[in-house]
Amino acid sequence: MRRFVLALGCTFLLVAPAFATNEFNKEWKEHYTGEGADEDFVKTARRAGCNVCHVKGEKKTERNEYGQAVRELLNKEDFTKEWVQANPEKAKELIVAGLKKAGESKSSDGKTFAAKLKAGELPATDAGL
Repeated sequence: MRRFVLALGCTFLLVAPAFATNEFNKEWKEHYTGEGADEDFVKTARRAGCNVCHVKGEKKTERNEYGQAVRELLNKEDFTKEWVQANPEKAKELIVAGLKKAGESKSSDGKTFAAKLKAGELPATDAGL
């Protein structure tokens, strides 16, 4: 029984921070690959998956240039499962605002992330695809 409780506790610790990341991913997909999005871009974004923000082949703590810009504006610790469930509209509003603000930052190629997304490109030049 003791092992079960310990395993359950460890699982919770691993899943709880991932909840916010899933919320960020959900809102990003809805905002950039949802209704009206270019089909080719949707396919590219799906193929990129986590690498839209993270570095391919590295731990998920490693972010590419776009992921770093998003991280500066959205802290997953601020979006606990309980808070998001109690404030779904506010969470969505804050996440979308953070994504839009991150879009104003420039990629290493000199274009803003928002301009690249609008042109149907992945935001980070180092997305690894």
